[in-house]
Amino acid sequence: MNNGIGLGSGGAGGTDGRGRADGPAPGSTRIMTWNLWWRFGSWRERRTAILRTLEETRPDVVGLQEVWADPDENMAGWLAAELGMHWAWSRGRAQDRWHSRNGGDTSVDVGIAVLSRHPILATAERRLPAGQASDDGKTALHALIDTPAGPLPFFTTHLNSGPAESAVRCLQVRELAAFVARHTPDGGHPPVVTGDFNAEPDFDEIRLMGGYKTAPAVPGLVLLDAWRFADPALPQGTWDLAHEDSVNFGARPTCLDYIFVGMPDVAGARGAIQYARRAGDRRIDGVLPSDHAAVIADLAHGAPAAP
Repeated sequence: MNNGIGLGSGGAGGTDGRGRADGPAPGSTRIMTWNLWWRFGSWRERRTAILRTLEETRPDVVGLQEVWADPDENMAGWLAAELGMHWAWSRGRAQDRWHSRNGGDTSVDVGIAVLSRHPILATAERRLPAGQASDDGKTALHALIDTPAGPLPFFTTHLNSGPAESAVRCLQVRELAAFVARHTPDGGHPPVVTGDFNAEPDFDEIRLMGGYKTAPAVPGLVLLDAWRFADPALPQGTWDLAHEDSVNFGARPTCLDYIFVGMPDVAGARGAIQYARRAGDRRIDGVLPSDHAAVIADLAHGAPAAP
């Protein structure tokens, strides 16, 4: 697979005729983030379960991590074709580290991707800082989405996973925040940042990403954690350390996956987080779609800021 960004369309977007089992409320945009667990486990069966979950939850824009691609198929492209969505893909920059975890098969690559029910107007990617011990080749992907609420600056990423790499993730968050700021015009739709941050809610890197419990990574850039708007009685863990090959959602999984949203328009409430919850956490035909649960959040269209 080539380095850089891939861009495509699986159809015209909009409805696909499959019905709305659990779609966003009228006047809102549904955001999702999901780590797809690459080609681990029963990936063929999981592929179907992932598609079924997306059909049921009906997200409008999705940030995906651990997306696989081989010479015949890109998982993001396949999902887009099945769902009638647009897509963009960013190939990871340290493929050898992933190939070594998959029996040395060099034909399957890993990356991050965006799916969108609305046209993608522009894309960009940014390589994130590496740790001192090793370079995981992490990147951030930006897609400007043509939503009914106006152009939405959307981002997805996957940060380093080592338990002792909080300092590296903080460096990555600073670079990510600068990338977000560069691609978010003043007066437009608040930015939306999604991803597997490999950090729990009270970690330094998550506080830094938000910018409201500590000084922001970029002056003036405050990003609200969608989990703050979830029902506290519902589970919020997205990954279980104790489970080797599937998520045991009956235990106490921890939260590693997030949707961050910039401050909404004060007057029009465009981009205000209405609702957030976990998804992709049930078996479909006996198969869990991924070792991570997904996160979804509905954002209000509101009214654009006055010129």
